[in-house]
Amino acid sequence: MSLVDLVMPKMGESIMEATILKWHKQPGDAVRQDETVLEIATDKVDSEVPSITEGVVEEILYQVNDVVPIGSVIARIRTSNGASVAAPVQAAANPVASPTPAPAPAQYNHGAVAATFANPGSPRFYSPLVLNIAANEGVPLSELESIPGTGNEGRVTKKDILQYIADRRNGHAPAHAAESVYAPSTTVSPVTPSRTESPSRSVQETGISAPQPMVIQSGNVEIIEMDRMRKLIAEHMVRSVHTSPHVTSVSEADVTHLVHWRDKVKQEFEKRENTKLTFTPLFIEALIRCIKKYPLINSSVDGDKIIIKKDINIGMATALPSGNLVVPVIRNADQLNLTGLARQVNALADNARQGKLRPDDTQGGTFTLTNVGTFGSLLGTPIINQPQVAILAVGAIKKRPVVLETSEGDAIVIRHMMYLSLSYDHRIVDGSLGATFCSAVARELENFAPDRQF
Repeated sequence: MSLVDLVMPKMGESIMEATILKWHKQPGDAVRQDETVLEIATDKVDSEVPSITEGVVEEILYQVNDVVPIGSVIARIRTSNGASVAAPVQAAANPVASPTPAPAPAQYNHGAVAATFANPGSPRFYSPLVLNIAANEGVPLSELESIPGTGNEGRVTKKDILQYIADRRNGHAPAHAAESVYAPSTTVSPVTPSRTESPSRSVQETGISAPQPMVIQSGNVEIIEMDRMRKLIAEHMVRSVHTSPHVTSVSEADVTHLVHWRDKVKQEFEKRENTKLTFTPLFIEALIRCIKKYPLINSSVDGDKIIIKKDINIGMATALPSGNLVVPVIRNADQLNLTGLARQVNALADNARQGKLRPDDTQGGTFTLTNVGTFGSLLGTPIINQPQVAILAVGAIKKRPVVLETSEGDAIVIRHMMYLSLSYDHRIVDGSLGATFCSAVARELENFAPDRQF
């Protein structure tokens, strides 16, 4: 008999922790190899963790809703095999090399943070998620160190820092918080008090929100608790608006040639390529050509530095049956032809709706496309998917009478028209670039070759 450690598997390069959603097995339950033991969540993606051996669950070390670092032992399984089984267990689960998680990525490279990771005796580990939230909200390391942690060994969890930030905005933060120097290396919140500000200053002077009164519901109402994904979406959207000053430019495109061409070839395309041809890969093609002309649109911000991404990884907002939203990413989209884009679009959309996305499928996006026209909307003003600096919304395609200039004069004709709206981060994308890029995408769609081969 021997005990085999089941560890939290590494789900992606930038993912350092996961939340336990549900245990399928309890202590004393028999488990087969590759049978699901528990479900976990990383950001917006849910995954199943299978057993890497056959035996009986001896011990469960974490409970539902616990946030667990990658590589931590989460359960132990008693097997009838010898002790030699324990060696391949960690390799199968792919944990980190040591119990100490890897250093935080460059998104929050404050000097003090780097020093913390450089010092083996550092008392606390901060996950990249916690560090990014701290950077976006203007919480320096000295203040982060003072936040009580409820995680394993006193670690600060996402819940801890979000609660701390909420308390600070409501005036309940410790006195030293108002005296901290706000100097993160990435974006900061609109409210950045200086060292000399007094906690007694007025709301108008500091910009800090006053405590919100409790809302007393009356009348015929139904109160619905947000599910986990909706809470994550809400936090992500609020954080994006607080991080980036949003500006939206709108263009109109005559997509008649594109619509007629797709109608003509879609059946043959599906028969030959064994995948459907939707409008999305055609939109992505136009986006890619314009991103290559205006590379600043494909970037992110790190403090006072602009990081221009050489890879073009297009995120496509996808609605789930639950009504929630997820953004799977087509990596290196510029290296794919139309057929490759169509396959990727359909595969990612299907996996998203069936709950089969891998954590890496939603990571690394550099620009996002959202199709609000799918739901009948003519126009949208989308919120930027951080840390990107722009997102394009395409509206419904509608037949409308328009004035067409011809060699014989102006004529009123029926055309397929569509609105495009680009929201962008005004810290680095000015109105001239934003409007030019949006118009460029519209022109690409209008100039679609009606005699094109696929």
